[in-house]
Amino acid sequence: MSALLPPTVWADHRLEWGERTHVMGIVNVTPDSFSGDGLVIDTSSEENLVQRAILLAQKFVTEGATLIDVGGESTRPNAAPISAEREMARVIPVLRSLREKLPQEIILSIDTYKAEVAAAALDAGACMINDIWALRHDPAMAELAAERRVPVVLMANMRGYQKREIVSDVLRYLAGCIDHALTAGVAWEHIIVDPGIGFGTTPRENLTLLRRLGELRTLNRPILLGNSRKSTIGLVLGGLPVSERLEGTAASVALGIAQGADIVRVHDVHAMVRVVKMSDAIVRGTFTLPDS
Repeated sequence: MSALLPPTVWADHRLEWGERTHVMGIVNVTPDSFSGDGLVIDTSSEENLVQRAILLAQKFVTEGATLIDVGGESTRPNAAPISAEREMARVIPVLRSLREKLPQEIILSIDTYKAEVAAAALDAGACMINDIWALRHDPAMAELAAERRVPVVLMANMRGYQKREIVSDVLRYLAGCIDHALTAGVAWEHIIVDPGIGFGTTPRENLTLLRRLGELRTLNRPILLGNSRKSTIGLVLGGLPVSERLEGTAASVALGIAQGADIVRVHDVHAMVRVVKMSDAIVRGTFTLPDS
């Protein structure tokens, strides 16, 4: 493992890097998530939706998640975009309730690329922005992140990008996004990077990124890995459906930690917390065995 990065500190929150791997639980307030875990269904009332989101997030926290990522728009390939108004109608009531119900130390992240949604989410209790376009889709997003002084996840999105060699492409893309964020006034210590597994990348490129994830350490920023239930896992394992990708996710999480992942964004928190604890004990040596 490389030298420890300084902690990310903001408001009442603090994320230490290198001593442990943080688990981020996914709460999809959508009807069309690729993973089949979206909480929105046509017959759901807003109250029912919020209650189910609270129960899911509370379950994740009980199981060991320290971050909860709330998203209101599916980002799967070919998903239809929705308006900011519709996205806010989904996520804002959920975030308000989660902030009231969850322990204050739990970090709520908003998964959006729209500044209008991000601003409303931060007002509702979110304290981190997870942007699949790395602050580049909405011109106002970088300024918002800088003004609110919150951490941002910059994800490499290769959709429409002219690729040559995937690891070099991702490094170049993320370096440019980091420069963009810094120029807008985002603090260096508030930047987290994500290789963007499955976003404009082929299965072979995804495997290459996972195998060489450690090369992202040259960016000197914490790494978030979001490979949970992705299609590459199903393909490698012989065409398994989303519901049967737990072991493949576990393998990629463990190997990702060995390569330097600092946060893992997952659907199956209970199982992945166990994977993380075992991986950290081996890779980071942070577990103390009881006297025999």
